[in-house]
Amino acid sequence: MTVYHFVGIKGSGMSALAQVLHDLKLEVQGSDYEKQFFTQIALEKAGITILPFSEENIKPGMTVIAGNAFPDTHPEIMRATELGLPIVRYHRFLGDFLKNFTSVAVTGAHGKTSTTGLLAHVMGGVKPTSYLIGDGTGKGVEQSEYFVFEACEYRRHFLSYYPDYAIMTNIDFDHPDYYANIEDVFDAFQTMALQVNKGIIACGDDEQLQSIQAKVPVILYGFAEENDFQGKNISVTEEGTTFDVYVRNTFYETFTIPTFGKHSVLNALGVIALCKYEHLDTEVIKARLKTFGGVKRRFTEKEIGSQILIDDYAHHPTEITATIDSARQKYPNREIVAVFQPHTFTRTQKFITQFADSLNLADKVYLCDIFGSARENQGKLSIEDLQEKIPGAKLLKEDETSVLQQHENSVILFMGAGDIQKFQVAYEQLLQVK
Repeated sequence: MTVYHFVGIKGSGMSALAQVLHDLKLEVQGSDYEKQFFTQIALEKAGITILPFSEENIKPGMTVIAGNAFPDTHPEIMRATELGLPIVRYHRFLGDFLKNFTSVAVTGAHGKTSTTGLLAHVMGGVKPTSYLIGDGTGKGVEQSEYFVFEACEYRRHFLSYYPDYAIMTNIDFDHPDYYANIEDVFDAFQTMALQVNKGIIACGDDEQLQSIQAKVPVILYGFAEENDFQGKNISVTEEGTTFDVYVRNTFYETFTIPTFGKHSVLNALGVIALCKYEHLDTEVIKARLKTFGGVKRRFTEKEIGSQILIDDYAHHPTEITATIDSARQKYPNREIVAVFQPHTFTRTQKFITQFADSLNLADKVYLCDIFGSARENQGKLSIEDLQEKIPGAKLLKEDETSVLQQHENSVILFMGAGDIQKFQVAYEQLLQVK
């Protein structure tokens, strides 16, 4: 049996795929930087070997799955080339793998990880379902009928996929280091839509998605009356959000989710529409929606003393707005404090005004230095440029988190796609010492 060796196994998609193959009784190992990443916890728990990068890791008989962050000149990939081993990029391997199932791709500029996690949880309660989520979570279930996976638009990687279904949450301009403008992003999604084989579930409230064309039925969901699946009569309690669903203006059912914010209802509507289209049991869908525990780094809460600390991946103005909206809905009587670390200089430069507008929705803002990412480590602007656009915003260093203690009875949102977690860890350690 071949050994599947993952070059860059700690990447969120790579980690999830390694777990899927491991669960399906395939032999899996991988390599990466020795720095600690939250994605490696699940790998270690599964007993998957993680090695430091070295060309010595590559042996005859292996199949090498290469992470998209690593060039062909990486020592392990070069060694695999010398040995004549099969080398497959992550997105191409996944594209071939999903052909074994009824596959559902979840894509969109925002909300795809949460929606993928929710769909996997709901469908898994009805039929055997394998899944791959962009928070580093993956599960392979033997004899799976369905495969639910997150499909990322970055560098048009999702064009390697020809899924049976696609849920499209929205189209927004992001990744300005790759995409030229919103028209360029739309073009990528339009191409993806033409590759779907059975049906597309698209958010009809999204202006861009209203124009999407496909060779298969397009089912629209949202709050507007023109949608095939419409959410109405939304009510919020401490336990979550309850709403009615109408299918083509006819009442279908009332559902409750343990999350907050209009974006959470939209995510659930997409899941409900897909499940109804596949004729899955409505009562099971209702029950599973109620018990969804969330995904990693998406509004992950922790209560310490009088404060609620929330870890969230929000790294685009639209996502920051949604996260602050969720916090306001769940904790209407508390001060909302935003601790934000911008991710990449290109994104910060392109959306600096929009970042300021979204962060201004919080009661108090702290800014951390820009996280450059593997693709870039310097830019023309600094965190002070963003600070100037946010009245009262303060800069925050990892060893200065004690300033957050003054916000008693508050909700503190640690937001970003870099290593913002280290600020939260530093703060939690400070509180424990006290």
